[in-house]
Amino acid sequence: MARGSKLWLNGTIRNVEEAKISLFSHVLHYGTGAFEGIRAYKQESGGGAIFRLKEHMERLQDSVKIMGFELPFSVEDMCRGAIEACKANGFEECYIRPLAFIGDGPLGVYPGAAPKVELAILVWEWGSYLGDKGVNEGARLKVSTFVRPHVNSAMTKGKITGAYVVGVVSKSEAIRQGYDEALMLDTEGYMTEGTGENLFIIKDGVIKTTQLTSILNGVTRNTVIEMIRKRGLTLIETRFTRDELYCADEVFLTGTAAEITPVSSVDDRKIGKGTTAGKPGPITQGIQKDYARLVRGGMRGEFPEAWLTQVK
Repeated sequence: MARGSKLWLNGTIRNVEEAKISLFSHVLHYGTGAFEGIRAYKQESGGGAIFRLKEHMERLQDSVKIMGFELPFSVEDMCRGAIEACKANGFEECYIRPLAFIGDGPLGVYPGAAPKVELAILVWEWGSYLGDKGVNEGARLKVSTFVRPHVNSAMTKGKITGAYVVGVVSKSEAIRQGYDEALMLDTEGYMTEGTGENLFIIKDGVIKTTQLTSILNGVTRNTVIEMIRKRGLTLIETRFTRDELYCADEVFLTGTAAEITPVSSVDDRKIGKGTTAGKPGPITQGIQKDYARLVRGGMRGEFPEAWLTQVK
């Protein structure tokens, strides 16, 4: 994981070691921040391009709005900041992390009527989030003992820093027990998503993914849904249970970091049947292949040109 030596902070490119925040920053005490995960990819035609940059920055704006605050930068400003951060570090392919947070100010839970919101954009080189083995052979998952908070206690449409503590303890539990990732149930016992990925299951050719009432509206999820519909496959956005997940023919995760990661087992139940049980299925592999082509500019004309923002 090679980290960029420069970052974008409140409108200016700076050296990482020079970018400092106060220990009195509200975000450190109360988790009042929001973030995004975005990827830039080397293009088949040369150079690099950021995938669905505008949609990610719009979601960051929404996350801050959900908390009741306001970003001092427009979506266009933030998009330019991401491009500048990639260029400053010479990265054509990298992970981009915009982070908005409430800085130094009142130290109580209430941050004041007009708190100072700062914005940093960091970049680093990052491979497969769940490892190359997970991408190629399938990840081993477990259903967490921790429940995803209710939609009115941790609002699900925001990538809010403090809300990710449940994901941290869930994934830590899973890894300590020998798994790659955790899946969380909602407060009524239905499947939701991973700690940083959306969840899809396939049974008898029908693809299901959790409806948006209890999960983050993933940009990669949205992309994959469009890809599935273009393939003429049946997709349903609905609730489903743990036992339905166990009995699926194929299961995969989607996310900017995870990209398309097949699932080999959940709670030590192999996904699928017969000799192919526990191995990536054909539909998953097809989506994986198409997604890898799409983000590197290999499917131009089939999807919106605006999905790829050139780093020049």
